[in-house]
Amino acid sequence: MDHELDSQLLINAAYEYGTPLYVYDADSIKQQYEKLKSAFKGTHATFFYACKALTNINILKYVRKLGASIDCSSINEIHLAIHAGFHPEQIIFTSNGVLFDEVVEAVSIGVHVNIDNLSTLEKFGRKFGSKYPASVRLRPNIMAGGNLNIATGHENSKFGIPIEQVRTIRQIVGQYGIVLNGLHIHSGSDINDLGVYIKEVEVMMEFINQFPDVRFIDLGGGLKIPYDLHEQETDVNQLALRLGALFQRYRRPDGQPYQIWFEPGKFLVSKCGYLIGRVNVLHKTPAAVFACLDTGFNHLIRPMLYGAYHRIGNLSNENGDRKPYHVVGNLCETDTFAEGRMLPEISEGDYLVFYNAGAYGFEMSMNYNARFKPAEVLIEKGKARLIRRRDTLKDLLRNQVD
Repeated sequence: MDHELDSQLLINAAYEYGTPLYVYDADSIKQQYEKLKSAFKGTHATFFYACKALTNINILKYVRKLGASIDCSSINEIHLAIHAGFHPEQIIFTSNGVLFDEVVEAVSIGVHVNIDNLSTLEKFGRKFGSKYPASVRLRPNIMAGGNLNIATGHENSKFGIPIEQVRTIRQIVGQYGIVLNGLHIHSGSDINDLGVYIKEVEVMMEFINQFPDVRFIDLGGGLKIPYDLHEQETDVNQLALRLGALFQRYRRPDGQPYQIWFEPGKFLVSKCGYLIGRVNVLHKTPAAVFACLDTGFNHLIRPMLYGAYHRIGNLSNENGDRKPYHVVGNLCETDTFAEGRMLPEISEGDYLVFYNAGAYGFEMSMNYNARFKPAEVLIEKGKARLIRRRDTLKDLLRNQVD
């Protein structure tokens, strides 16, 4: 069974650091990374942590210490990665619709550059020609992912260059002498159909001979992690076996095997994260009982943004009789985490916990209603340490001009 923090440890963290509070379990990150390393042992696989999931520099340092490389979506994420100790050759920059100045800066730093549109590819060719290699992100027109908002490979997605424009890619590459060293596809998040990854490779291989400088195939991320106890995680051992067998059929022009790159984000850090909130008010109405917390979608927006499910527990009364509750936040806005959720009986002052909150939890948080962002704590070797202090009024005023 996957590692999960003891409830008393979470309550102790809430007592010490207050709520709302994000708690991260380093052992969980290690366990997820070791699953990947073990599954793909003996293959030419490299894992780039998709840091947009969680960019706290202490998490980045920990992931680096495990041996992972890093995937960045903005120039500022690159700077955070460098600050955390990653070397440029360990960083891939996969941007979307950014100002070309960011790409130029990324080149000046020396990271891998992944280009996802024809306009940027042409600018890149004019600026760098054959002096600096790049990879391109293709859009495979494959619908995959747990929700339309996190599916990125379908025909109406803004991400990647459609596969029907490969001829134009080849023309631009040839015109400017671009050294195209990789092909990238990412179809979405929460993919549990191994056939999607096989199909992606097959799509790539239809065009691979047109780009003889390609040395790696980047399959992105999107590995499924279970948010509900009834869900199943992507079987990475089976994935490794199937991809390994498929890649045996292909070789680069020099006879060397193609490298496989992955960009796991949620897979590495989702399970590690816990958001703890305290029940401010138990609001009883004829229609429902509302458990009103001291947190809201300003700290965990996923349920309101695209209906994401998060398991909820009552740390203060784990074995109480289960009753239905609407679990809501304290914002002046419709702010619902769950409706009619069966939970152990809740009282005012109880601590509730949202599981699987490590990915896109704090990272997408905000100061709506002038609420403070929560503190973050990392549990490593059984010891908790503060890795981000809670906001204060000074933080809300810091960049305002009076």
